[in-house]
Amino acid sequence: MHLALGGCLGKPPVRFGLTSDTGGHIGYVLGAAMAQASLPRVHRISIVTRLFEDDRLGSEYSLPSERIGPKVEVVRLATGNRAYLEKDLLGQDLPAFRDAFCEHLARSAECPDVIHAHFADAASVADAARTRFGIPFVYTPHSLGRDKQNKILGGPSLDARIAAEHAAITQSDAIIVSTRNEAERQVAAYGIRASMFRTLCIPPGVPVKTSDAGQSKQGMLLTTVLDDPSKPIVLAIARPVRKKNLAAIVRAFVATPELVARANLVILAGQHRLGSSCAEERQVLRELKTLCSLPALCGRVALPPEHSDIDVAWLYAKAAVGGVFVNPALHEPFGLTLIEAAEAGVPVVATRHGGPVDIIEAIGHGLLVDPCNESEIGASCLRIISDRQLHERYSQAGRKNIYKFSWSRYAASSVSLYASLRLKPQLLACDIDNTLTGCHNGARMFKQWHAQENMPFVVATGRSLEAARAVLAAWNLPEPDAYIVDVGTRIVICDNGYYRECEDYTARLDDGWDRKAVELALANLGANTQSPETNGPHKLSFFGTLEKADAIRSAVAEAGLGARVIHSHGHLIDVLAPTAGKAAALSWYAASLGLTLGDCVAAGDSGNDLDMLEASGCAIVVANGGTELNVLLSRRGLVRVTGCHATGVMEGLAAFGLATPVFEIEAA
Repeated sequence: MHLALGGCLGKPPVRFGLTSDTGGHIGYVLGAAMAQASLPRVHRISIVTRLFEDDRLGSEYSLPSERIGPKVEVVRLATGNRAYLEKDLLGQDLPAFRDAFCEHLARSAECPDVIHAHFADAASVADAARTRFGIPFVYTPHSLGRDKQNKILGGPSLDARIAAEHAAITQSDAIIVSTRNEAERQVAAYGIRASMFRTLCIPPGVPVKTSDAGQSKQGMLLTTVLDDPSKPIVLAIARPVRKKNLAAIVRAFVATPELVARANLVILAGQHRLGSSCAEERQVLRELKTLCSLPALCGRVALPPEHSDIDVAWLYAKAAVGGVFVNPALHEPFGLTLIEAAEAGVPVVATRHGGPVDIIEAIGHGLLVDPCNESEIGASCLRIISDRQLHERYSQAGRKNIYKFSWSRYAASSVSLYASLRLKPQLLACDIDNTLTGCHNGARMFKQWHAQENMPFVVATGRSLEAARAVLAAWNLPEPDAYIVDVGTRIVICDNGYYRECEDYTARLDDGWDRKAVELALANLGANTQSPETNGPHKLSFFGTLEKADAIRSAVAEAGLGARVIHSHGHLIDVLAPTAGKAAALSWYAASLGLTLGDCVAAGDSGNDLDMLEASGCAIVVANGGTELNVLLSRRGLVRVTGCHATGVMEGLAAFGLATPVFEIEAA
């Protein structure tokens, strides 16, 4: 089940720009659903949205349901408010929609296996449904408020939006984004460490097309508006909102006389023949119309008041003949128009802020620019239009490499993710000290369980391999399939009594790590070092308080170095290579078995377990866990058990259906 509240969502073709919220996410939801429905393993897809009545926008949006494919149906849920609501006003209707959604699920003969929520408002609704019905949910942000905040955009509601997005990132079972930039910078900007492990980058495909480019009315329109419609075009397609920065294109165009002489400018800025209820859109359109009326642009620019998907396809085909597509957004989370342009063979000039960086790196069909540098925008457009060989190279690259953005690939990857959320864990990772050790009865129960189960088992510890083996032997605990030792800086696999270190994993930890420079940066802090044998190529160890750990973290950051600083057990501090840690090691080992972190259940008690407890699909926090684990947020798959040590581990395994409840074991 896809869940998207804003915009006009219905059967294709999408009327992009019909409202300020009818943008790329509508095409994304429809493209994802139609591709997923083509998979044999998918039985049915519902796209749930909000019902509203507005004759100006179209009567179809007041229909309770609309079939758009053999397996796909749009379901519209009504509340007491039947008006169309812009994104900033949706919050006032959210409690009523949440109730309507849960009532809809309660009445349904068959609940969905997973809910895919688009934007944070939908995620809050999905979270309520998970609480009541146990349905996991996946979150796709599409755009995030922090980027608007960083660009000094948005209004008074921005803080509330950012808080809602923080909750969505925290509460979701997994996150799907379109680019590495979204995963590594945009989502990570919310300060949630687990995001890097629970976030999957799955690029979407080109928006679904329902017609070809041969029947457009735009050709006739351009003939009447432009002095010489045979010239190549500089094309832009975006909603008329400030972050899309459309006025910059007009200013860049008019400030580049040779570009004006060689080309025409065409801007599709939404459907504005009927006017807009959005003040921001009205302001942007007024500015565009004022700029386009400059005497220097008479007969050189077209700003059509409306367009269809046929018109868009025709204009892409027109731009492919010597023209260029421009996206100058102040920040672009992804950029569906850039892959549309690639498919049509149109070179692009795009903002260097956000998803276009990844898109152009993958496809190689254009240039990146600073969206605030209008002379650079104009010069880049002129460069492509005036250089036939460069234009042809970019055009061919677009058509050749567009396969990298495929809905069929998206469907396979996303549905596999959905399925994994309903599976039991397949790999157990346990800390040793005070997790498996500390209670002899619990250790005995764990050994009995392990002897009866076939689940792969690893220990993840801050100890060295030799020390870890000695502690397991002293407590009569079973030998694991692999050891993650030295706080996730080494992996050692057990193979019939032989031990093999994973050198490929260790080599990866060199990236971004300068051990000598880190040592130098910490030399004057007066931190008490642990014994030399606790150190390693990717690990430095100290004794100290949480305050000392914070001081070390600050010193590393001020020196501009990469490192992870982990405080555990109240007095241990480990400084690790930036890509090291128990979660990273567990992820690597799981991948060697064909698994992901979502397939893992982790158990721990201290700060050096924090990352794997956050990142694993299931997590067990034993009752004797340290206060440093208080930062762990409640989520589906994380249990805080009442038992201590290995007894608590067994209690957690029972909660996930992997073991007999502890009281039954003890009674036996």
